[in-house]
Amino acid sequence: MFSDPQHNLEQLGLGEGDQVADFGSGSGFYSLAAARAVGDTGRVFAIDIQKDLLQKLKSTAQAQRIFNIEIVWGDLEKIGGTKLRDMCIDAAIVSNILFQVEHKKETVREVKRVLKRTGRVLVVDWADSFGGMGPQPKDVLPEIETRKLFESAGFVFERSIMAGDHHYGLIFKNA
Repeated sequence: MFSDPQHNLEQLGLGEGDQVADFGSGSGFYSLAAARAVGDTGRVFAIDIQKDLLQKLKSTAQAQRIFNIEIVWGDLEKIGGTKLRDMCIDAAIVSNILFQVEHKKETVREVKRVLKRTGRVLVVDWADSFGGMGPQPKDVLPEIETRKLFESAGFVFERSIMAGDHHYGLIFKNA
């Protein structure tokens, strides 16, 4: 099994009414699963720089009658690039993007900026390259490096999760 967004989000423990930011939402697998988890009183901010993927997500959400996803065209690699207010998010999702962002520290700082003091972050990324899927081996960010990256930004490591074949999953809390 490759990474299963619903299973991974269950391990994060989203609740009814939570405000969630999906950093690098892509076509929205995590955004859609998170929207279901937070219910009608919650909101998911699907943030990506690729407008075509955001449009696809918007269409998919409408077709599935999911109305609590807000599409945000933004730049994850700069402070303020998500266009979200400071400390407005209960949980952040950072899935399968670290291997491709150039400015990793800035991306993590942007997560920190928008997360409430009690907030948590789910990080899922590739543990290796598999049969032409995922990043090139040179681009894989090892789990230990990801942990150091978030801890150096002031996050506290909470636990590892089973995130599927060829992926690792980490949960951090804001500190």
